Amino acid sequence: MTLTRPSTNVSPADVVAEWQRAYARRLLITDLVVIVFAVYGSQFIRFGTTGTSLRIPGVGDRADVLISYAVFSALLAAGWFVSLSIFATRDRMIIGAGTAEYRRLADASIRVFAILAIGAFLLRSEVGRAYVLVAFPLGLALLITGRWAWRKWLLRQRVQGRFLHRAILMGERQKSAHVAQQMARDGVSGIRIVGAVTEHGESDRELAPGIPVLGDYAGLDRVLAEARADTVVFTGADTIDPRGMRELGWRLEATSTSLVVAPALTDVAGPRIHARPVAGLPLIQVDYPEFTGRKYAAKRAFDLVAATIALVVLSPLFLLIAIAVRRDSPGPAIFSQERVGLNGERFRMLKFRSMVQDAETQLPTLLDRTDGNGVLFKMRTDPRVTRIGAVLRRYSLDELPQLINVLRGEMSLVGPRPPLAAEVERYDEWALRRLLVRPGITGLWQTQGRSDLSWDDSVRLDLYYVENWSLTGDVIILYRTARAVVQARGAY
Repeated sequence: MTLTRPSTNVSPADVVAEWQRAYARRLLITDLVVIVFAVYGSQFIRFGTTGTSLRIPGVGDRADVLISYAVFSALLAAGWFVSLSIFATRDRMIIGAGTAEYRRLADASIRVFAILAIGAFLLRSEVGRAYVLVAFPLGLALLITGRWAWRKWLLRQRVQGRFLHRAILMGERQKSAHVAQQMARDGVSGIRIVGAVTEHGESDRELAPGIPVLGDYAGLDRVLAEARADTVVFTGADTIDPRGMRELGWRLEATSTSLVVAPALTDVAGPRIHARPVAGLPLIQVDYPEFTGRKYAAKRAFDLVAATIALVVLSPLFLLIAIAVRRDSPGPAIFSQERVGLNGERFRMLKFRSMVQDAETQLPTLLDRTDGNGVLFKMRTDPRVTRIGAVLRRYSLDELPQLINVLRGEMSLVGPRPPLAAEVERYDEWALRRLLVRPGITGLWQTQGRSDLSWDDSVRLDLYYVENWSLTGDVIILYRTARAVVQARGAY
Protein backbone atom coordinates (compact mmCIF):
# COMPACT_ATOMS: atom_id res chain seq x y z
CA MET A 1 0.00 0.00 0.00
CA THR A 2 1.41 3.43 -0.96
CA LEU A 3 0.33 6.97 -0.29
CA THR A 4 -0.02 8.43 -3.77
CA ARG A 5 -0.47 12.02 -4.78
CA PRO A 6 -3.55 12.45 -6.95
CA SER A 7 -3.54 14.46 -10.15
CA THR A 8 -4.30 18.17 -10.07
CA ASN A 9 -7.86 17.74 -11.33
CA VAL A 10 -8.81 16.33 -7.92
CA SER A 11 -10.04 18.83 -5.35
CA PRO A 12 -7.64 19.77 -2.48
CA ALA A 13 -10.07 18.28 0.06
CA ASP A 14 -10.03 14.96 -1.83
CA VAL A 15 -6.22 14.99 -1.85
CA VAL A 16 -6.14 15.33 1.94
CA ALA A 17 -8.89 12.76 2.47
CA GLU A 18 -7.06 10.21 0.32
CA TRP A 19 -3.72 10.37 2.13
CA GLN A 20 -5.49 10.46 5.51
CA ARG A 21 -7.41 7.27 4.68
CA ALA A 22 -4.26 5.56 3.42
CA TYR A 23 -2.35 6.59 6.55
CA ALA A 24 -5.18 5.35 8.79
CA ARG A 25 -5.12 2.00 6.96
CA ARG A 26 -1.43 1.68 7.72
CA LEU A 27 -2.14 2.34 11.39
CA LEU A 28 -4.98 -0.20 11.35
CA ILE A 29 -2.77 -2.96 9.91
CA THR A 30 0.02 -2.15 12.36
CA ASP A 31 -2.40 -2.18 15.31
CA LEU A 32 -3.78 -5.56 14.27
CA VAL A 33 -0.32 -7.12 13.93
CA VAL A 34 0.79 -5.69 17.28
CA ILE A 35 -2.29 -6.91 19.16
CA VAL A 36 -2.12 -10.42 17.72
CA PHE A 37 1.59 -10.60 18.50
CA ALA A 38 1.12 -9.34 22.08
CA VAL A 39 -1.82 -11.63 22.90
CA TYR A 40 -0.52 -14.81 21.35
CA GLY A 41 3.03 -14.00 22.44
CA SER A 42 1.90 -13.75 26.06
CA GLN A 43 -0.02 -17.02 25.66
CA PHE A 44 3.14 -18.72 24.41
CA ILE A 45 5.26 -17.23 27.22
CA ARG A 46 2.78 -18.37 29.87
CA PHE A 47 1.60 -21.73 28.52
CA GLY A 48 4.02 -22.66 25.75
CA THR A 49 2.59 -24.87 23.01
CA THR A 50 0.37 -26.91 25.34
CA GLY A 51 -3.36 -26.89 24.67
CA THR A 52 -4.31 -25.24 27.98
CA SER A 53 -7.93 -24.24 28.49
CA LEU A 54 -9.64 -21.58 30.57
CA ARG A 55 -12.19 -22.99 33.03
CA ILE A 56 -15.45 -21.12 33.70
CA PRO A 57 -17.25 -22.67 36.70
CA GLY A 58 -20.82 -23.79 36.03
CA VAL A 59 -23.80 -22.44 37.96
CA GLY A 60 -25.87 -24.90 39.98
CA ASP A 61 -26.01 -28.28 38.27
CA ARG A 62 -24.41 -27.00 35.09
CA ALA A 63 -21.03 -28.40 34.19
CA ASP A 64 -17.93 -26.24 33.97
CA VAL A 65 -17.20 -24.68 30.60
CA LEU A 66 -13.73 -25.05 29.08
CA ILE A 67 -12.46 -22.55 26.52
CA SER A 68 -9.16 -23.10 24.74
CA TYR A 69 -6.71 -20.27 25.37
CA ALA A 70 -6.22 -20.08 21.61
CA VAL A 71 -9.91 -19.18 21.25
CA PHE A 72 -9.80 -16.90 24.29
CA SER A 73 -6.78 -15.06 22.84
CA ALA A 74 -8.64 -14.59 19.56
CA LEU A 75 -11.61 -13.08 21.42
CA LEU A 76 -9.33 -10.81 23.48
CA ALA A 77 -7.45 -9.65 20.38
CA ALA A 78 -10.72 -8.94 18.55
CA GLY A 79 -12.13 -7.01 21.50
CA TRP A 80 -8.92 -5.00 21.86
CA PHE A 81 -8.85 -4.20 18.15
CA VAL A 82 -12.51 -3.13 18.13
CA SER A 83 -11.90 -0.98 21.22
CA LEU A 84 -9.26 1.02 19.34
CA SER A 85 -11.90 1.84 16.73
CA ILE A 86 -14.57 2.67 19.30
CA PHE A 87 -12.23 5.15 20.98
CA ALA A 88 -11.36 6.68 17.58
CA THR A 89 -7.62 6.18 17.95
CA ARG A 90 -7.21 6.59 14.20
CA ASP A 91 -9.36 9.70 13.89
CA ARG A 92 -7.98 12.11 11.29
CA MET A 93 -8.19 14.99 13.79
CA ILE A 94 -5.63 13.49 16.17
CA ILE A 95 -3.26 11.28 14.17
CA GLY A 96 0.19 12.60 13.42
CA ALA A 97 0.53 15.28 16.14
CA GLY A 98 -0.15 15.93 19.80
CA THR A 99 -0.69 13.51 22.69
CA ALA A 100 -4.41 12.77 22.19
CA GLU A 101 -3.60 9.79 19.96
CA TYR A 102 -1.48 8.16 22.67
CA ARG A 103 -4.01 8.95 25.41
CA ARG A 104 -6.79 7.28 23.45
CA LEU A 105 -4.61 4.22 22.86
CA ALA A 106 -4.03 3.94 26.61
CA ASP A 107 -7.71 4.55 27.47
CA ALA A 108 -8.94 1.92 25.01
CA SER A 109 -6.41 -0.66 26.21
CA ILE A 110 -7.04 -0.05 29.91
CA ARG A 111 -10.79 -0.41 29.46
CA VAL A 112 -10.46 -3.69 27.58
CA PHE A 113 -8.43 -5.26 30.37
CA ALA A 114 -10.67 -3.70 33.03
CA ILE A 115 -13.67 -5.37 31.40
CA LEU A 116 -11.68 -8.60 31.23
CA ALA A 117 -10.94 -8.41 34.98
CA ILE A 118 -14.56 -7.63 35.87
CA GLY A 119 -15.83 -10.43 33.63
CA ALA A 120 -13.39 -12.94 35.13
CA PHE A 121 -14.49 -11.93 38.64
CA LEU A 122 -18.21 -12.22 37.87
CA LEU A 123 -17.77 -15.61 36.16
CA ARG A 124 -15.40 -16.80 38.90
CA SER A 125 -12.89 -17.68 36.21
CA GLU A 126 -9.16 -17.60 36.89
CA VAL A 127 -7.53 -16.05 33.86
CA GLY A 128 -3.76 -16.60 33.99
CA ARG A 129 -2.27 -13.60 35.79
CA ALA A 130 1.08 -13.92 34.02
CA TYR A 131 -0.81 -14.08 30.71
CA VAL A 132 -2.52 -10.75 31.40
CA LEU A 133 0.55 -9.12 32.96
CA VAL A 134 2.52 -9.77 29.78
CA ALA A 135 -0.20 -9.08 27.18
CA PHE A 136 -1.32 -5.70 28.49
CA PRO A 137 1.99 -3.82 28.95
CA LEU A 138 3.60 -5.49 25.94
CA GLY A 139 0.66 -4.69 23.67
CA LEU A 140 0.29 -1.10 24.88
CA ALA A 141 4.02 -0.43 24.57
CA LEU A 142 4.09 -1.84 21.05
CA LEU A 143 0.96 0.09 20.03
CA ILE A 144 2.50 3.36 21.19
CA THR A 145 5.83 2.49 19.56
CA GLY A 146 4.07 1.69 16.29
CA ARG A 147 2.20 4.99 16.29
CA TRP A 148 5.41 6.84 17.16
CA ALA A 149 7.26 5.16 14.28
CA TRP A 150 4.53 6.03 11.76
CA ARG A 151 4.45 9.59 13.10
CA LYS A 152 8.20 9.91 12.51
CA TRP A 153 7.68 8.58 8.98
CA LEU A 154 4.91 11.11 8.36
CA LEU A 155 7.08 13.93 9.68
CA ARG A 156 9.86 12.99 7.25
CA GLN A 157 7.34 13.04 4.40
CA ARG A 158 6.11 16.48 5.46
CA VAL A 159 9.66 17.84 5.57
CA GLN A 160 9.84 16.84 1.89
CA GLY A 161 6.61 18.69 1.16
CA ARG A 162 4.20 15.75 1.04
CA PHE A 163 1.00 14.98 2.98
CA LEU A 164 0.43 18.53 4.15
CA HIS A 165 -2.65 20.69 4.70
CA ARG A 166 -2.40 23.79 2.52
CA ALA A 167 -3.93 26.64 4.52
CA ILE A 168 -5.00 30.22 3.91
CA LEU A 169 -4.94 32.67 6.84
CA MET A 170 -8.03 34.86 6.96
CA GLY A 171 -8.33 37.83 9.28
CA GLU A 172 -6.90 41.18 10.25
CA ARG A 173 -3.28 41.60 9.29
CA GLN A 174 -1.84 41.91 12.80
CA LYS A 175 -3.71 38.87 14.10
CA SER A 176 -2.83 36.76 11.07
CA ALA A 177 0.84 37.72 11.32
CA HIS A 178 0.87 36.60 14.96
CA VAL A 179 -0.72 33.24 14.11
CA ALA A 180 1.72 32.76 11.23
CA GLN A 181 4.64 33.42 13.56
CA GLN A 182 3.39 30.92 16.14
CA MET A 183 2.61 28.22 13.58
CA ALA A 184 6.06 28.62 12.00
CA ARG A 185 7.56 27.34 15.29
CA ASP A 186 5.63 24.08 15.03
CA GLY A 187 7.19 21.64 12.62
CA VAL A 188 4.81 18.73 13.25
CA SER A 189 1.31 20.11 12.70
CA GLY A 190 1.37 19.37 8.99
CA ILE A 191 -0.22 22.74 8.15
CA ARG A 192 1.58 24.82 5.54
CA ILE A 193 0.48 28.46 5.27
CA VAL A 194 0.48 29.25 1.54
CA GLY A 195 -1.07 32.71 1.68
CA ALA A 196 -3.42 35.11 3.44
CA VAL A 197 -6.50 37.20 2.83
CA THR A 198 -6.79 40.43 4.82
CA GLU A 199 -9.17 43.36 5.10
CA HIS A 200 -7.11 45.37 2.59
CA GLY A 201 -6.30 42.55 0.19
CA GLU A 202 -3.38 42.63 -2.20
CA SER A 203 -2.63 46.26 -1.37
CA ASP A 204 -1.09 44.84 1.83
CA ARG A 205 2.57 43.95 1.77
CA GLU A 206 3.69 40.36 2.36
CA LEU A 207 2.24 39.07 5.64
CA ALA A 208 5.46 37.27 6.63
CA PRO A 209 8.45 35.85 4.76
CA GLY A 210 7.05 33.33 2.29
CA ILE A 211 3.38 34.17 3.04
CA PRO A 212 1.95 36.54 0.41
CA VAL A 213 -1.32 38.43 0.77
CA LEU A 214 -3.44 37.02 -2.06
CA GLY A 215 -6.65 39.01 -1.74
CA ASP A 216 -9.33 40.42 0.51
CA TYR A 217 -12.20 38.67 2.27
CA ALA A 218 -14.49 38.88 -0.76
CA GLY A 219 -11.92 37.09 -2.92
CA LEU A 220 -11.53 34.09 -0.59
CA ASP A 221 -13.14 31.60 -3.02
CA ARG A 222 -10.80 32.66 -5.82
CA VAL A 223 -7.75 32.50 -3.53
CA LEU A 224 -8.65 29.00 -2.32
CA ALA A 225 -9.02 27.73 -5.88
CA GLU A 226 -5.82 29.31 -7.18
CA ALA A 227 -3.73 28.26 -4.17
CA ARG A 228 -5.33 24.79 -4.10
CA ALA A 229 -5.81 25.17 -0.34
CA ASP A 230 -7.89 22.75 1.71
CA THR A 231 -7.99 24.70 4.99
CA VAL A 232 -8.92 28.21 6.11
CA VAL A 233 -7.44 29.43 9.40
CA PHE A 234 -9.64 32.26 10.65
CA THR A 235 -7.61 34.56 12.91
CA GLY A 236 -10.27 37.15 13.71
CA ALA A 237 -11.83 40.11 11.95
CA ASP A 238 -14.03 42.84 13.45
CA THR A 239 -15.71 43.43 10.08
CA ILE A 240 -17.05 39.87 9.94
CA ASP A 241 -20.09 39.51 12.19
CA PRO A 242 -21.62 36.21 13.47
CA ARG A 243 -23.91 36.01 10.44
CA GLY A 244 -20.90 36.40 8.17
CA MET A 245 -19.09 33.60 10.02
CA ARG A 246 -22.05 31.25 9.52
CA GLU A 247 -22.15 32.07 5.81
CA LEU A 248 -18.40 31.51 5.60
CA GLY A 249 -18.85 28.06 7.13
CA TRP A 250 -21.56 27.22 4.61
CA ARG A 251 -19.39 28.32 1.69
CA LEU A 252 -16.45 26.24 2.87
CA GLU A 253 -18.72 23.25 3.55
CA ALA A 254 -19.74 23.19 -0.10
CA THR A 255 -16.13 22.49 -1.14
CA SER A 256 -15.23 20.34 1.92
CA THR A 257 -12.68 22.98 2.93
CA SER A 258 -11.75 22.75 6.62
CA LEU A 259 -12.36 25.78 8.83
CA VAL A 260 -10.01 26.30 11.77
CA VAL A 261 -10.59 29.19 14.19
CA ALA A 262 -7.44 30.44 15.93
CA PRO A 263 -8.35 32.14 19.24
CA ALA A 264 -6.13 34.90 20.60
CA LEU A 265 -4.47 32.49 23.05
CA THR A 266 -0.74 31.89 22.90
CA ASP A 267 1.37 29.30 24.74
CA VAL A 268 -1.59 27.70 26.54
CA ALA A 269 -1.46 23.90 26.67
CA GLY A 270 -4.48 21.76 25.78
CA PRO A 271 -5.28 20.50 29.33
CA ARG A 272 -5.92 24.09 30.46
CA ILE A 273 -8.44 24.72 27.67
CA HIS A 274 -12.06 23.60 28.02
CA ALA A 275 -14.82 24.12 25.45
CA ARG A 276 -18.17 25.17 26.95
CA PRO A 277 -20.98 25.54 24.41
CA VAL A 278 -23.50 28.06 25.77
CA ALA A 279 -26.58 29.01 23.75
CA GLY A 280 -24.82 28.08 20.54
CA LEU A 281 -21.64 29.98 21.45
CA PRO A 282 -18.47 27.82 21.54
CA LEU A 283 -16.99 29.46 24.63
CA ILE A 284 -13.44 28.57 25.66
CA GLN A 285 -12.58 28.47 29.35
CA VAL A 286 -8.90 28.72 30.27
CA ASP A 287 -7.74 27.40 33.64
CA TYR A 288 -5.19 29.46 35.55
CA PRO A 289 -1.76 27.90 36.21
CA GLU A 290 -1.38 26.13 39.56
CA PHE A 291 1.82 26.45 41.57
CA THR A 292 0.90 24.45 44.68
CA GLY A 293 -1.03 21.34 45.66
CA ARG A 294 -0.94 17.66 44.78
CA LYS A 295 0.42 18.33 41.32
CA TYR A 296 3.64 19.82 42.64
CA ALA A 297 3.87 17.31 45.49
CA ALA A 298 3.94 14.61 42.80
CA LYS A 299 6.64 16.54 40.94
CA ARG A 300 8.76 16.79 44.10
CA ALA A 301 8.33 13.08 44.80
CA PHE A 302 9.35 12.26 41.23
CA ASP A 303 12.43 14.49 41.58
CA LEU A 304 13.53 12.83 44.83
CA VAL A 305 13.15 9.27 43.56
CA ALA A 306 14.72 9.91 40.14
CA ALA A 307 17.60 12.02 41.51
CA THR A 308 18.43 9.42 44.17
CA ILE A 309 18.48 6.60 41.62
CA ALA A 310 20.57 8.70 39.21
CA LEU A 311 23.14 9.55 41.89
CA VAL A 312 23.54 5.91 42.86
CA VAL A 313 23.82 4.67 39.28
CA LEU A 314 26.12 7.49 38.14
CA SER A 315 28.42 7.56 41.18
CA PRO A 316 31.26 5.73 39.33
CA LEU A 317 30.99 8.30 36.51
CA PHE A 318 31.13 11.12 39.08
CA LEU A 319 34.40 9.72 40.41
CA LEU A 320 35.95 9.39 36.94
CA ILE A 321 34.94 12.94 35.95
CA ALA A 322 36.28 14.38 39.23
CA ILE A 323 39.65 12.70 38.69
CA ALA A 324 39.79 13.88 35.07
CA VAL A 325 38.98 17.50 36.03
CA ARG A 326 41.62 17.58 38.78
CA ARG A 327 44.30 16.08 36.53
CA ASP A 328 43.48 18.39 33.59
CA SER A 329 43.98 21.70 35.42
CA PRO A 330 44.66 23.04 38.92
CA GLY A 331 41.65 23.60 41.15
CA PRO A 332 38.71 21.76 42.71
CA ALA A 333 36.58 19.30 40.75
CA ILE A 334 33.31 20.96 41.80
CA PHE A 335 32.48 24.57 41.00
CA SER A 336 29.63 26.36 42.80
CA GLN A 337 27.94 29.55 41.70
CA GLU A 338 25.15 31.62 43.22
CA ARG A 339 21.90 31.36 41.28
CA VAL A 340 18.34 32.56 41.87
CA GLY A 341 15.69 29.93 42.50
CA LEU A 342 12.08 29.54 43.58
CA ASN A 343 10.46 32.87 44.57
CA GLY A 344 13.78 34.68 44.19
CA GLU A 345 15.65 32.70 46.85
CA ARG A 346 19.38 32.36 46.21
CA PHE A 347 21.33 29.11 46.36
CA ARG A 348 24.70 27.67 45.35
CA MET A 349 24.37 25.66 42.13
CA LEU A 350 26.91 22.86 41.75
CA LYS A 351 28.72 21.89 38.54
CA PHE A 352 31.84 20.02 37.56
CA ARG A 353 34.45 22.69 36.88
CA SER A 354 34.85 23.12 33.13
CA MET A 355 36.95 26.30 33.16
CA VAL A 356 40.24 27.44 34.60
CA GLN A 357 40.21 28.30 38.29
CA ASP A 358 40.25 32.10 37.80
CA ALA A 359 37.55 32.13 35.10
CA GLU A 360 35.38 34.65 36.99
CA THR A 361 38.17 37.24 37.17
CA GLN A 362 38.78 36.92 33.40
CA LEU A 363 35.13 37.50 32.49
CA PRO A 364 35.19 41.35 32.26
CA THR A 365 37.83 41.17 29.52
CA LEU A 366 35.63 38.91 27.39
CA LEU A 367 32.23 40.62 27.62
CA ASP A 368 32.59 42.38 24.26
CA ARG A 369 33.18 39.02 22.53
CA THR A 370 29.95 37.32 23.62
CA ASP A 371 28.02 35.03 21.30
CA GLY A 372 25.07 35.05 23.69
CA ASN A 373 21.58 36.48 23.23
CA GLY A 374 22.02 39.95 24.70
CA VAL A 375 21.39 38.93 28.31
CA LEU A 376 23.37 35.72 28.74
CA PHE A 377 27.14 35.63 28.20
CA LYS A 378 28.19 32.76 25.93
CA MET A 379 31.24 32.14 23.73
CA ARG A 380 31.53 29.36 21.19
CA THR A 381 35.32 29.25 21.73
CA ASP A 382 35.73 30.50 25.30
CA PRO A 383 39.48 30.57 26.10
CA ARG A 384 38.75 29.83 29.77
CA VAL A 385 37.33 26.36 29.03
CA THR A 386 39.72 23.50 29.77
CA ARG A 387 40.27 20.49 27.51
CA ILE A 388 38.18 18.13 29.65
CA GLY A 389 35.75 21.00 30.26
CA ALA A 390 34.99 21.26 26.54
CA VAL A 391 33.96 17.61 26.50
CA LEU A 392 31.88 17.97 29.66
CA ARG A 393 30.06 21.03 28.32
CA ARG A 394 29.46 19.47 24.90
CA TYR A 395 27.55 16.58 26.47
CA SER A 396 26.25 18.51 29.52
CA LEU A 397 28.13 16.21 31.90
CA ASP A 398 29.20 19.26 33.91
CA GLU A 399 25.56 19.63 35.02
CA LEU A 400 25.37 16.24 36.79
CA PRO A 401 26.24 17.53 40.33
CA GLN A 402 23.00 19.51 40.20
CA LEU A 403 21.30 16.25 41.18
CA ILE A 404 22.48 17.19 44.68
CA ASN A 405 20.69 20.53 44.33
CA VAL A 406 17.57 18.56 43.42
CA LEU A 407 17.81 16.48 46.60
CA ARG A 408 18.27 19.67 48.64
CA GLY A 409 15.05 21.07 47.19
CA GLU A 410 16.80 23.98 45.47
CA MET A 411 16.22 22.68 41.94
CA SER A 412 14.06 20.26 40.00
CA LEU A 413 14.99 17.80 37.29
CA VAL A 414 12.94 19.85 34.81
CA GLY A 415 12.23 23.56 34.99
CA PRO A 416 13.34 27.00 33.78
CA ARG A 417 17.05 27.69 33.43
CA PRO A 418 18.57 28.79 36.80
CA PRO A 419 19.48 32.49 36.32
CA LEU A 420 22.27 34.60 37.77
CA ALA A 421 21.35 37.44 40.12
CA ALA A 422 22.61 39.94 37.54
CA GLU A 423 20.22 38.50 34.97
CA VAL A 424 17.23 38.70 37.33
CA GLU A 425 17.91 42.39 37.90
CA ARG A 426 17.23 42.90 34.18
CA TYR A 427 14.02 40.85 34.13
CA ASP A 428 10.75 42.49 33.13
CA GLU A 429 7.41 41.47 34.64
CA TRP A 430 7.03 38.57 32.19
CA ALA A 431 10.45 37.09 32.83
CA LEU A 432 9.96 37.24 36.61
CA ARG A 433 7.28 34.55 36.29
CA ARG A 434 10.11 32.09 35.65
CA LEU A 435 10.79 32.24 39.40
CA LEU A 436 7.36 30.83 40.31
CA VAL A 437 8.74 27.27 40.09
CA ARG A 438 12.06 25.65 40.95
CA PRO A 439 14.72 25.97 38.23
CA GLY A 440 15.64 22.77 36.45
CA ILE A 441 18.70 20.81 35.41
CA THR A 442 17.00 20.67 32.02
CA GLY A 443 13.93 22.19 30.43
CA LEU A 444 12.34 23.17 27.14
CA TRP A 445 15.29 25.50 26.52
CA GLN A 446 17.61 22.48 26.68
CA THR A 447 15.65 20.49 24.10
CA GLN A 448 15.04 23.28 21.59
CA GLY A 449 18.36 24.94 20.94
CA ARG A 450 20.26 25.29 24.23
CA SER A 451 22.83 28.09 23.76
CA ASP A 452 21.56 28.89 20.24
CA LEU A 453 18.26 30.32 21.53
CA SER A 454 17.52 34.03 21.48
CA TRP A 455 16.63 35.68 24.78
CA ASP A 456 12.98 36.08 23.75
CA ASP A 457 12.71 32.41 22.78
CA SER A 458 14.36 31.34 26.02
CA VAL A 459 11.86 33.36 28.06
CA ARG A 460 8.94 32.14 25.96
CA LEU A 461 9.86 28.48 26.45
CA ASP A 462 10.41 28.92 30.18
CA LEU A 463 7.08 30.71 30.64
CA TYR A 464 5.30 28.02 28.63
CA TYR A 465 6.76 25.40 30.95
CA VAL A 466 5.89 27.35 34.11
CA GLU A 467 2.24 27.69 33.14
CA ASN A 468 1.67 24.31 31.48
CA TRP A 469 3.75 21.85 33.49
CA SER A 470 2.73 18.19 33.68
CA LEU A 471 4.49 15.05 34.90
CA THR A 472 4.09 13.47 31.46
CA GLY A 473 5.64 16.57 29.95
CA ASP A 474 8.60 16.28 32.31
CA VAL A 475 9.24 12.70 31.22
CA ILE A 476 9.10 13.76 27.55
CA ILE A 477 11.54 16.63 28.20
CA LEU A 478 13.97 14.29 29.96
CA TYR A 479 13.85 11.94 26.97
CA ARG A 480 14.38 14.78 24.49
CA THR A 481 17.21 16.16 26.63
CA ALA A 482 19.02 12.84 26.44
CA ARG A 483 18.63 12.88 22.66
CA ALA A 484 19.81 16.51 22.36
CA VAL A 485 22.81 15.83 24.62
CA VAL A 486 23.88 12.77 22.62
CA GLN A 487 23.67 14.84 19.42
CA ALA A 488 25.42 17.79 21.16
CA ARG A 489 23.04 20.31 19.58
CA GLY A 490 23.53 23.96 20.57
CA ALA A 491 26.13 23.19 23.25
CA TYR A 492 29.15 25.46 23.89
